[in-house]
Amino acid sequence: MKNRITTVILMMLVMAILMGSPGTTVQAAPSPARGQAVLSKAEIDGLLFVREEEKLAHDVYVELYGTWGLTVFANISSAETSHMAAVKTLLDRYGLADPAKGNGPGVFTNPDLQTLYDALVARGKLSLSDALKVGGAIEEVDIQDIEAFLATAKHADIINVYNNLVDGSCNHLRAFVTNLQRRTGEMYQPQYLSPEVYQAIINGTY
Repeated sequence: MKNRITTVILMMLVMAILMGSPGTTVQAAPSPARGQAVLSKAEIDGLLFVREEEKLAHDVYVELYGTWGLTVFANISSAETSHMAAVKTLLDRYGLADPAKGNGPGVFTNPDLQTLYDALVARGKLSLSDALKVGGAIEEVDIQDIEAFLATAKHADIINVYNNLVDGSCNHLRAFVTNLQRRTGEMYQPQYLSPEVYQAIINGTY
């Protein structure tokens, strides 16, 4: 009797596989292309944008270090390399094409980021003060953008990377603020963040 029940169950399973029962997907193991399906459009758009946004920060800082020779730009550009790699890991994990692939320094797939890069580099070369304010502006915008993407992120690994990127940008913003005052005597004024958020970041309570 037990063997008969087992046989019947096996036959039912075989039929279900052959016919495709409702709600059942009979496909091969997930491939990189299928990885895209597990993310929402908002998550995909966020990862693609942040990958290039982190590249923008890196490339601007490398360019400004070449112009001014200030250590803060070299240090933070190295940190941005790690940020880029963290996002690239997520792209690979979910089978998303890398928008930065094959693009050299200062070259971007996203036309808005390309325009922004060109404008930021031009401004940053005007004076050391402008260069440090450009650094601050980049980090402020990064914080705003990543927090917006955090609001739509559902996957723990993406949320973790985004939180780390926000923490990094807060550290970078404080570094640019400190260097501006030390090198030029100017007090940094927030360019995109609200005064309350900016002050919380400076105080280390954000």
